[in-house]
Amino acid sequence: METCAELGYGEILNGSHPQWPLLEGVVYGDATLSLKLAKRLVCGVKHLPLRLSLSIITDTEVAIEAGATSDPTLFINGKPFIEGLVAAETLSAVFEQYLSKESL
Repeated sequence: METCAELGYGEILNGSHPQWPLLEGVVYGDATLSLKLAKRLVCGVKHLPLRLSLSIITDTEVAIEAGATSDPTLFINGKPFIEGLVAAETLSAVFEQYLSKESL
């Protein structure tokens, strides 16, 4: 069984590919749920042609001000992207769809 770890501070997933788009991700929510989502995110998208930087914010007031309505919520480039603790496979499919729209 493959395991995935969260990104370290300042680390960029697939950082060795500067030609790929860089997405800025922020996960808002409970510390435990946010960490689980971050790990699933790395597992779900590491094979895709994108770079990802990710931060986790567990401050409820900051999350509400940003517009998060579920716990956890993933924002990409400042916009709500996925709500809830979804499976890595779901994350992969959503990012594949996102990338196909961006390339049009």
